[in-house]
Amino acid sequence: MRHGLGRRRARAGPFIRILGPLPRLWVLLGVLACSLTMASATWGQTRIDLNLVLAIDCSQSVDDEEFALQIQGTALAFRSPEILEAISAGAFATISVSVIQWSGENSQIVTVPWRLVRDADSARALADEIAGQRRLRSDGATSISSLISFGADYLARSPHKASRNVIDIAADGANNSGSRVDLARDSAISKGIVVNGLAILNELQYLDYYFRKQVVGGIGAFVIVARDYLDFERAIRKKLLREIRADFLF
Repeated sequence: MRHGLGRRRARAGPFIRILGPLPRLWVLLGVLACSLTMASATWGQTRIDLNLVLAIDCSQSVDDEEFALQIQGTALAFRSPEILEAISAGAFATISVSVIQWSGENSQIVTVPWRLVRDADSARALADEIAGQRRLRSDGATSISSLISFGADYLARSPHKASRNVIDIAADGANNSGSRVDLARDSAISKGIVVNGLAILNELQYLDYYFRKQVVGGIGAFVIVARDYLDFERAIRKKLLREIRADFLF
């Protein structure tokens, strides 16, 4: 009986050696194909040139008319052909934009979640959404530090993989609530985030200097000055063009 079993095993052995690896090979090929398909889909869905957080000052120093000028100026910028041209010139010809209204230490709210902008239709849709938002924050304090921390966390959860991540802060006052603004800025920079500033000089004539020393940071960080809220539209368009084009990288 031992000899009989031995003969049966001997006869079965070659077939196992020939057929055994084939199922494993097909499994491996299937896994590889699925992985490549998933990687390709993920790459196509997520790669963009820029994740941009637009932070709009809603502290008590900003009245309703001044808030409206911020909203209208930003919306008009995205209706501008030169903004669309700048987006189209990027490596992926797509950016993602979100809007945060902010004021005090615990007062930050996303009013426009991440929106992809890649053509005239998506740019107009974003402009309409920005223009149509209502004011949701109007606290007394100005916590730029809390805004930066909130914006950094929000960027970390973006569904889009961007070549650059930027927090764009518009404000008419200095940080007067929350932690030290330079520490919040440095933390954001350590995560690869650029913090840029739009200083509105209707309240503090030295605000642009303060922004340069305490608020902005990261590769190519800069400050744009608006003389007052009536000058906001010009300033935000200039700022957006510079952020989208990333001229400082060339």
